[in-house]
Amino acid sequence: MIYNSNIGDIDLSELTRLYPAAFIEVDSQTAEMSLEWTDMNIDKVKLLHYVLVFDFTPIGSDIKDKKVLKFQTKDELIQTMQEVAQFFQK
Repeated sequence: MIYNSNIGDIDLSELTRLYPAAFIEVDSQTAEMSLEWTDMNIDKVKLLHYVLVFDFTPIGSDIKDKKVLKFQTKDELIQTMQEVAQFFQK
């Protein structure tokens, strides 16, 4: 299962986790936060962009193996999530 993205082909067969997030800034620090948390705290943080994280890190491994797609809007993120979800409905 190969997803063709703007950062190249992503092999979904080894995927361990897939999740959306918001990349935010607060007090000069940046962090990846859940969409729900970001929505609840949007008045306290600066939203930098949205991300869809493809995590290939084996369970129990300390070495992170991730690919990240960035989006300017939540609508773009959701559209891509729907495209990726089609690979798992087959």
